[in-house]
Amino acid sequence: MKDAGVSKHLFSGALSGFAGAVLLQPLDLLKTRIQQGDTCTSALPVSSDLHVIWNTARDIVKQDGMKGLWRGTTATLMRNVPGVALYMTSLTHLRAIMTRSPYFAAQDMREMRDGVKTVLPKLSSKGNLIAGATARVAVGLLLNPFSVVKARFESELYSYKSLTGSLVSVLRSGPSESMRGVLASSLRDAPYAGLFVVVYEAVKNEATFLAPNVYPTTIHGLSAASAGAIATMATHPFDVIKTKMQVRSEERYRGFISTTSRIWQQRGAVGFFDGASLRMSRKILSSVIGWAVFEGVLLLIHKRN
Repeated sequence: MKDAGVSKHLFSGALSGFAGAVLLQPLDLLKTRIQQGDTCTSALPVSSDLHVIWNTARDIVKQDGMKGLWRGTTATLMRNVPGVALYMTSLTHLRAIMTRSPYFAAQDMREMRDGVKTVLPKLSSKGNLIAGATARVAVGLLLNPFSVVKARFESELYSYKSLTGSLVSVLRSGPSESMRGVLASSLRDAPYAGLFVVVYEAVKNEATFLAPNVYPTTIHGLSAASAGAIATMATHPFDVIKTKMQVRSEERYRGFISTTSRIWQQRGAVGFFDGASLRMSRKILSSVIGWAVFEGVLLLIHKRN
């Protein structure tokens, strides 16, 4: 791979993060609102996802108008733009370093046929799994205070007046607040990112081999959608736990075990999949946008050079 440079990777990642955040904020907002509850409903019939989503969206629009669906967009941009940029840049450079090891180097020679459709480093499946998980968890730890602010801005349980004020408030409260939900986030992000990169590269390689004349953006989008769907469903329970811990102030939501126990007591197994359809939709769309933009910009730079 010809190195496009750290600045170009950061630019590509930031652009993809910006596009995904602005376009898909309503899905993030609705997911947070659905997951934030503290009501014991395990004995009641479970409403369909569409019914719950519709009622939640209707209540938001009724109270704040259509703009209410984009509440927390600035906080999302503050978290996702640097987050996506750092993640994709660190992932790419970590993979480049790992390619020097024969233990992680890609073995399937068919992968070499898609050289004109990607400029990213190539690793074996275990290499992609380790690289994805490592990069994602590292960035998540670094930006966890911003994740807390983002979740609370999307929630209706806090009345923060300004983004700066909310961030200062969280940081002043110490590590117990600024790192709230970090274990659940790590348990969600490590398998999610690892699985995503493995599936993304596998689908991309096979699609390129079977249909070499297909436009690169189509292959990147298809690969990202497939990877996003699989990785999201495998890790969603940890997303529910993370959201509860970050937006609820009650003592029972202070720890990972106590939060998990509370969700189980309230809703049973189904409680760990609250908002799953919204997160699935958002992750598929954001993955398509993010990776198509990221790889597309790098390919454009590569071809111009």
